[in-house]
Amino acid sequence: MPVNLVATAAEELLAVPGVRWGITEAGVRKAGRKDVSVMLLDQGSAVGAVFTQNRFCAAPVQVCRQHLASGSDIRALVINTGNANAGTGDDGLARARDCCQALAEQLGVKAEQILPFSTGVIMETLPSERVIAALPRAVQAAQADNWSQAAQAIMTTDTVAKAYSRHVEIEGRRVAITGISKGAGMIRPNMATMLGFMATDACIAPALMAGLALDLAEGSFNRITVDGDTSTNDSFVVVATQKAGHRPIESWQGAEAQALRSAMMEVARWLAQAIARDGEGATKFITVRVEGGRDALECRTVAYAIGHSPLVKTAFFASDPNLGRILAAVGYAGIADLDQSLIDLYLDDVLVAKNGGRHPQYREADGQRVMKQSEITVRVVLGRGSASDTVWTCDFSYDYVKINADYRS
Repeated sequence: MPVNLVATAAEELLAVPGVRWGITEAGVRKAGRKDVSVMLLDQGSAVGAVFTQNRFCAAPVQVCRQHLASGSDIRALVINTGNANAGTGDDGLARARDCCQALAEQLGVKAEQILPFSTGVIMETLPSERVIAALPRAVQAAQADNWSQAAQAIMTTDTVAKAYSRHVEIEGRRVAITGISKGAGMIRPNMATMLGFMATDACIAPALMAGLALDLAEGSFNRITVDGDTSTNDSFVVVATQKAGHRPIESWQGAEAQALRSAMMEVARWLAQAIARDGEGATKFITVRVEGGRDALECRTVAYAIGHSPLVKTAFFASDPNLGRILAAVGYAGIADLDQSLIDLYLDDVLVAKNGGRHPQYREADGQRVMKQSEITVRVVLGRGSASDTVWTCDFSYDYVKINADYRS
């Protein structure tokens, strides 16, 4: 069961003018499930995206990068679940391009104006003929209020569909922001198997979109880990349809521009944290905050060392305050000149270690009390500077092994 995560009701998700979602069944891996989606964009929409840093990236990631680099006006996304089309060589690239060409013909645009995405099992041939056969149905079914169905259609081992909306006022106009994501395992985005799609009807200069996508990913999806594995297919796409009618945002300096960016970050963080809350077999949601570093990268490196550690994560699952495991992770994170005598460790409000040693007033019962909670904050103070950063993760349970052992069955 996910940790304090409930799917957002369909009626709470805001339609974004200029975006329509069409969802259908293609039988990509299993019969009787909606597994192909198209996201149709009105002409003039601006798109930014970031992708996995895994060098063994999937065919659709390679095609997306090529199409975005061409400078084409992106008009649609095609997404399948059940098959990652990764580790498939030239044949996989050809199949991803075939899907783009088929949707382009449906819409009367060029293949370069389509972005393909896949998620699911790696190193299996994508049944592109099934995807292509389903595209006319998906296009015909496209509606502005299909965000909830789209969130369900991109799931793999997720147990909850992940979708969230916010709105802001710009020049007296109500601007919508809605996003969806999927992911539960193979999660350590480095921009896992995760996909994220966000759209707004705000008027944003196209030149800002690539930087916006990167900034949003850095503050959200690049701050989560379930198991430390960076997938072949990670993709996060941000769309601005330019439909809201206000003056175009040319920079992030103004108050209203900052409000828009903050609201978009809120949506991205909700989606990212939902992935950690729905981590395969997760029973606890853990915030790891590292303070007192010389820079944010140093803090993030320590936070990820803690968040990746199977020993730390299994201790949290067992509610076992074997907290020396956290200190050990801090020590092997890779800071060569780390002074352990300056380090403090907290579990929520409980001071566990002071100046590198067990705090005299710490009692194991206090640590166990915190570790029995479903949401826990680990706070490490390095005593080296004023920088800080935060990572979100989950525990490791028996079910994580079972889910991944049975994944292809």
